[in-house]
Amino acid sequence: MTQPLIIQPQKTADACVIWLHGLGADRYDFMPVAEALQQSLLTTRFVLPQAPTRAVTINGGYAMPSWYDIKAMSPARSISEEELEESADTVIKLIEDQRQSGIDANRIFLAGFSQGGAVVFHTAYLKWQGPLGGVLALSTYAPTFSEVLPLSASQQRIPALCLHGQYDGVVQNAMGRTAYERLKAAGVAVTWQEYPMGHEVLPEEIRDIGAWLAKRLG
Repeated sequence: MTQPLIIQPQKTADACVIWLHGLGADRYDFMPVAEALQQSLLTTRFVLPQAPTRAVTINGGYAMPSWYDIKAMSPARSISEEELEESADTVIKLIEDQRQSGIDANRIFLAGFSQGGAVVFHTAYLKWQGPLGGVLALSTYAPTFSEVLPLSASQQRIPALCLHGQYDGVVQNAMGRTAYERLKAAGVAVTWQEYPMGHEVLPEEIRDIGAWLAKRLG
């Protein structure tokens, strides 16, 4: 397993964002975003893990960085839940590493783009039992969310910001909206924000993420 890219802040770290890239990308994909956010989040460490390289069925079995195999696209994503569980376990290990380094769990955030966001959703709301600062879900979906989410009290208290493109042709806007609605119905303090974009990230979106993080970090 490739070691995560760790971007230290200008001052002593007292908060952390663990940020997962999308399918076919790598740990350097969101490095410019992390560095931009650190211009105002002076004490926030960013941990950017790398997905293992494995065959992806929908891409003709071609091997690429992937948090889990996607076997079919419709009517809904058919995925390898076993590999998703393995990726969630990797994220939990990263959370524990940050806690052991002295970061309060209430100041640890999980962020993910596309496939990485699906792992983050699964980890925060179906696997992790404990406090977290929050979840940032970018252009993503929740393949393991049931219609009624059986959240524990600690999971219910994890806030989320869901951001999605209005013209996303990879992960349809409605898929992201469904994840948002299920979290909202489960009592999570979740915010939905959409942008006039496709499957991408806009500067305006990064500014909104920075403001959301700053509000929670004080």
